[in-house]
Amino acid sequence: MRIKSIALLLLALGAQAGTHALAQQAQQAPATVALWPDGAPGAESRRAEAEKVENTYVSNIHNPSLTVVKANPRHANGAAVIIVPGGGHRMLVWMNEGMVAAKSLNRVGVTAFVLKYRLARDQGSTYSIENDAAADLRRAVRWVRAHAADYGIDPHRLGVMGFSAGGELVSLVADNPEPAAPAKPDAVDKQSARPDFQVLVYPGPLGVPAKAAQSAPPAFIVAGSVDKCCMPPALGLYQQLVGAGVSAELHLYADTDHAFNMGQRSERLSDVHWPDRLADWLSDGGWLIPHDGKAPLGVPSPAQ
Repeated sequence: MRIKSIALLLLALGAQAGTHALAQQAQQAPATVALWPDGAPGAESRRAEAEKVENTYVSNIHNPSLTVVKANPRHANGAAVIIVPGGGHRMLVWMNEGMVAAKSLNRVGVTAFVLKYRLARDQGSTYSIENDAAADLRRAVRWVRAHAADYGIDPHRLGVMGFSAGGELVSLVADNPEPAAPAKPDAVDKQSARPDFQVLVYPGPLGVPAKAAQSAPPAFIVAGSVDKCCMPPALGLYQQLVGAGVSAELHLYADTDHAFNMGQRSERLSDVHWPDRLADWLSDGGWLIPHDGKAPLGVPSPAQ
């Protein structure tokens, strides 16, 4: 009888521990939020359609969203970055250019928001890069600003970080004129869509040369020196921004081609450590330090 009671007690404790573990996992799982409550403009009828996931690549995106990856409260500093994965506008390289980048930023106290945007070159797509995908990033910037207090972040220290095709969207939004206001604006649309800083990782050529370089935010640009696709636009944008008086930093890594991600796909130490250079740049620019709701010293505001 006593053995049976002990067994029942152990089972109960095990079930309790399992429930506690599941609750912890649920608490730690990143939250995903839709950018438009009724679906993206022009895509409302498809917002409930399931995304396709193959390996770690995501496609068939009709309901643009943000996955929230919070920095640990012990060292969160209020800075935030919206990450825009690449994938040739056919798919999203979700893990290596999304979630891995988010965790890297978390280490320096930055809260990350990973964007799923509409894919203009996905099979059967009716979307465009300049109109729909870029609109998703603009909406993401506005959405994060509108909800900054909910996540303990500073709406004036919000950056965007794009890889390859995602870098094209960053340049279209940060370095080029904004199109006309939405036909049916809501409370989120009242926020500015201009990021406070930009990070371009082997960015594609769309959006370069910039058409609004003088009002572009500070930039950190990184690419491989033998990347035929994306080294020229990286270099060209850097030269254009510096020529327009915008603070910019460029890293071109020797003997490095496209898609080295956060360094984990390269055997070159310089490639592996490029995220450290980004952390240095963020620190030097004052982005990791609270400034009482203002931009860091020397950084022009959107109104200037």
